[in-house]
Amino acid sequence: MSRVAIFNGPNLASLGIREPMIYGSTSALELESLLASWGRKAGFDVLFKQLNLEGRMVTAINDASERVDALIINPGGLSHTSVAVLDAMRAFSGPVVEVHISQIHKREPYRHRMLTAGGAEVVISGAGIRGYFLAIETVKELLRR
Repeated sequence: MSRVAIFNGPNLASLGIREPMIYGSTSALELESLLASWGRKAGFDVLFKQLNLEGRMVTAINDASERVDALIINPGGLSHTSVAVLDAMRAFSGPVVEVHISQIHKREPYRHRMLTAGGAEVVISGAGIRGYFLAIETVKELLRR
């Protein structure tokens, strides 16, 4: 069974509470449970981490490179500011899919620039939490190649 890591960045632990009109009503724990089930059906053992600090995100990505086959990442606000996370994503040994729950280009102008997108094979933005499920399907296809 292939292994995939799903890493969420700052403030994503507050899913279901924080700005439900943007991020929806599904909690982070509910989302993890749904994704674990979906991942198993797709043939993946899924590892989850929620990381609020940039350095911890970088370390987790670097460590995951040796332990999992693919990375699905929602860097949250770090996607707009972190060259360090971008570099870690670029160094990751397998496919990387970046997910954003909201359609970032319909939000504040400072959110339109995503540094980390350059470290992902695919970026999914604006599909709500469904973006994570699409990311699992995308990873499955990328690993087949």
